[in-house]
Amino acid sequence: MKNVDFTLTPDRAHTGSLKWQKYAGQEILPMWVADMDFLSAPPIVDALRDRVDHGVFGYTVPYTEAQNAVLDYLKREHNTLASADQLCWLPGLVQGLNLVCRAVGSAGDAVMVNTPVYPPFLSAPLFADRKRIAVDLKQMEDGRYTFDREGMEAAVTPETKLFLLCNPHNPVGRVFDREELEWLLDFCERHDLWICADEIHCDLLLDDAVKHVPFLSLGERAAQRSILFLSPSKTYNVPGLACAYAVIPNPEIRAAFQKACRGIITEVNCFGYVGLIAAYSHGEAWRQELLPVLQENLGLIESTLAEKLPKVKIPKMEATYLAWLDFRAYDLENPVQFFEERGIGLSNGMDFGAPKGFLRFNFGCSTERVQQGLDLIVAALS
Repeated sequence: MKNVDFTLTPDRAHTGSLKWQKYAGQEILPMWVADMDFLSAPPIVDALRDRVDHGVFGYTVPYTEAQNAVLDYLKREHNTLASADQLCWLPGLVQGLNLVCRAVGSAGDAVMVNTPVYPPFLSAPLFADRKRIAVDLKQMEDGRYTFDREGMEAAVTPETKLFLLCNPHNPVGRVFDREELEWLLDFCERHDLWICADEIHCDLLLDDAVKHVPFLSLGERAAQRSILFLSPSKTYNVPGLACAYAVIPNPEIRAAFQKACRGIITEVNCFGYVGLIAAYSHGEAWRQELLPVLQENLGLIESTLAEKLPKVKIPKMEATYLAWLDFRAYDLENPVQFFEERGIGLSNGMDFGAPKGFLRFNFGCSTERVQQGLDLIVAALS
């Protein structure tokens, strides 16, 4: 018996949904922010219902069951050994990105990122009074993106103290392999950089031949200069529960990060811990049902573009539920507005540090809704 009917299209109106509220009252299909339109896994819903029945919702510390759920998950799914004292709990990874930029170095120092990338990677250094060094990823012949090694070597400065890694990458869908990550580790060692690895999409792989390599799995060298950010929020569609965590093996780095958190980060809410425990302990069957749906949706996007819009380019997407689409061949003056006026809302690629003409399409929804979105795009460009 299936956990959830992934063909359903839940009505999210009047729930305060960021995704749907943006276009409330307009005939625009929202396929932008990274938030899936699927019902959460039944074990998560059941666990939250049980917690509600308890009736007391006070301040909650990271209790043993939550810690063990994370440690067991890291070991079981990613061959990563950690301890409870290495965990730093957060209400979200965006906060984590901003905090790590404050924890490393001083005002005026620099943070390196690869573009295009999830917008908080671009804003966090600036909010922390750091310089941002953005080096574009480069596209290989097979359509996948990789590090521009020469560009990074040319751009790094003595003031650079931190590298922000997004892996699997949002928005280009790349899962960097071990050789690439070992090169990155060598690069950061040579230039004495901390590495902050956001791996929040690591359980949403779309290519059976691709394996996620956790940065901490590279060994002690990696552990001594890195911070790993994770959360069940993207995989299990529970971002509203606001529960994430950092894994920081190096005591010195961990102390600096915790110092940056003082007076800013409070307790994770009680429902966040409950949702995390249920997701990591009982959500795997649901995830295994989700992945083929996402693979089917991606295949539908690729085949539709190839058949009807061959001028729209898409890289080889290895992970996430976010398709990175290149509409530059159409020379649209305002791509986001162009499609909104024709009934579909997409994420603006310029917010990710990309040139005008790139848009991000969220296919974390029923295949029927993906088809509806594609029909709108095809009609708009015909």
